[in-house]
Amino acid sequence: MIYQEIKAEGRAEGLQQGIEEGIRRVAMNLLKSGMPVEEVVKMTGLSLEQVHSLQQQTE
Repeated sequence: MIYQEIKAEGRAEGLQQGIEEGIRRVAMNLLKSGMPVEEVVKMTGLSLEQVHSLQQQTE
């Protein structure tokens, strides 16, 4: 019983991490295409700090 709960929790955590990584990738692509930082923040729900960090990675 406990093993199944841990397994389900691990899957949920992995799914959340995958979603977050997908959002970061979309944000990076938007930045690369020239979309303004403020728009990327609005479209992705990431914080301004997160988007600025991603922007530095694309340069």
